[in-house]
Amino acid sequence: MKLIQTAILDVVIIEPKVFVDDRGWFMESFNEERFHTALKELGLPIPRAFVQDNHSCSAKGVLRGLHFQRAPHAQGKLVRVVRGAAFDVAVDIRPESSTYLKWVGVHLNTTNNHMLWIPEGFAHGFVSLEDDTHFLYKTTDYYAKDSEGALHWSDPALNIDWPNAGDYLVSEKDDSAPGLDAFLEAQQ
Repeated sequence: MKLIQTAILDVVIIEPKVFVDDRGWFMESFNEERFHTALKELGLPIPRAFVQDNHSCSAKGVLRGLHFQRAPHAQGKLVRVVRGAAFDVAVDIRPESSTYLKWVGVHLNTTNNHMLWIPEGFAHGFVSLEDDTHFLYKTTDYYAKDSEGALHWSDPALNIDWPNAGDYLVSEKDDSAPGLDAFLEAQQ
């Protein structure tokens, strides 16, 4: 596995080694020891153990996010697409960070087999680029409704460059999420 740091150094693209032959292909989708070693080599902290796996299926144009969980149930997420394609976004919401309120976006699909490591302290969302897109993610804490939070996916202050911006299918809950001003006011 190869780890590639994004513009936000704590958010890392993971390129698994894929073995291809005339029968198809094989890849190791997760190996804790290799993941931890690769993070250490980049000078990044080792996450807490993964305790929950989630799986969603979305039609083309479905946008989910931007979601996060506050302490004490903050979640690091290891995300990947196992069918279809998505544009995945992580927004740094750590006030002490030099990349506070910056975002990175990565294309995840079944052609590149990339995964994305998003540590605790980030809001996360994605838009499905194909019908029947299956999105998997491992989390470092359990879902806790009383710790959940969200940022509005299209807040102009975040200026996220979503692909094919326009007629996304967004839940009422996500479309009524607070904007950046309300988020910052709640932080004080």
